[in-house]
Amino acid sequence: MPDSHGTTHTHETYQRLITLLDTSSVAYELIDHEPEGTTEAVSALRGHPMSEAAKCIVLRVKVDRRTTRHVLAVVPGDRRVDLDAVRALHAARYAGFSDAATAERLARAVPGTVLPFSFDPDLELVADPDVVAQPRLYFNAARLDRSLVISGEDYARVAEPRVERIASP
Repeated sequence: MPDSHGTTHTHETYQRLITLLDTSSVAYELIDHEPEGTTEAVSALRGHPMSEAAKCIVLRVKVDRRTTRHVLAVVPGDRRVDLDAVRALHAARYAGFSDAATAERLARAVPGTVLPFSFDPDLELVADPDVVAQPRLYFNAARLDRSLVISGEDYARVAEPRVERIASP
């Protein structure tokens, strides 16, 4: 069934997320809202501070000339990803934003709907400790018109991110 973008890609990612949460006995809430993908605007629609949102960004990390890795960085919605921290974590030469096509392929979602979960072995999940510490963590549920809220503790248990300080103040 196509989503609002006319693709089934996002629908499959959404179903995979819901199945994972249901089979992991995680309490979650779904929130339907106007289609929106920017953290500031969607946080306002959902009615919570941006600090409670999970901002999810796909990064390209060049470890050396031949080795490039991809990282899904998850930081609080009111902060930025500290690229130097991500680079240092991987002892890499470079860390920067991935191109849109690669990000969409690895995250299996369109920009603005990227989940704080990785369903691709080539996409390493790294979350800031302030994300997993949230009592209520909000994020778009692989769709622009639906969000999900879950505890940071349940998120960490189910998503199993590498937890590292990657958000800039």
